[in-house]
Amino acid sequence: MNPASWEALGSNLAAAAATAVTVLLLAFAVGTARRLHRTVDIAWGLAFAAVAAVSYILSSGYGDDRRRLLVAAATVVWGVRLAAHVAWRGRGHGEDPRYAKFLARGRGNPHVRALFKVYLLQAGLVWLVSLPVQSASYAGSPIGALAVLGGALWAVGLLFEAVADLQLARFKADPAHHGTVMDRGLWAWTRHPNYFGDFLVWWGLYLMACGTWRAALLCLVSPVAMTLLLIKGSGKRLMEAHMAERPGYAGYIARTSGFLPLPPWRGHS
Repeated sequence: MNPASWEALGSNLAAAAATAVTVLLLAFAVGTARRLHRTVDIAWGLAFAAVAAVSYILSSGYGDDRRRLLVAAATVVWGVRLAAHVAWRGRGHGEDPRYAKFLARGRGNPHVRALFKVYLLQAGLVWLVSLPVQSASYAGSPIGALAVLGGALWAVGLLFEAVADLQLARFKADPAHHGTVMDRGLWAWTRHPNYFGDFLVWWGLYLMACGTWRAALLCLVSPVAMTLLLIKGSGKRLMEAHMAERPGYAGYIARTSGFLPLPPWRGHS
């Protein structure tokens, strides 16, 4: 990047932060009005898409046009698909048990706590994780081998999580499976194929952004942060805590990889 691009990127960082906060505040208003804070999960994907769109618009004339379009489009497709899936999955359901437990404990107004500890926290995470998307918009170097590799990772990740979501939806739609553990298809290879898909998507976007070594260093925190969120934060860890008491889940854990897809161990009944 030339000095003008670095200066423009600095302005973009502020605009991206404002965009993420705006989307999450709108989600907070909707969630509070409906008394249903699971709305924030829909806003998560939409906030990434909005940041990508704003970055693409603001970076006109600065970065390589093909890289700008590739990264922005990839992020929007991922974010909108995720938001649409979460909205469809949650239709007709009440509050997410995770948020219900959070709102039930602690002092003070639960909605105020939700604002700061859920919505605004997620807005900050959107800004941090989307650094590769913002940086790529201002990279002047043409698309190279790393960007191609990143695009391939992104595509595999998106397909992986989309197929996993579809398999789980079909499994849950069968009343005979009520209260049982999904252990088929991709779910037989990893207990969290949807999270593994996200993992590939964001490492792919990171590689797409690596037009220079400076960009690579600046953005490395983003895929690392997303990986930690998926494995140690609100992803795998909380989901397994929620599922721990379900009949058959202990056996599922014993025979199925926790994150990376691996052949299931059939020796365990």
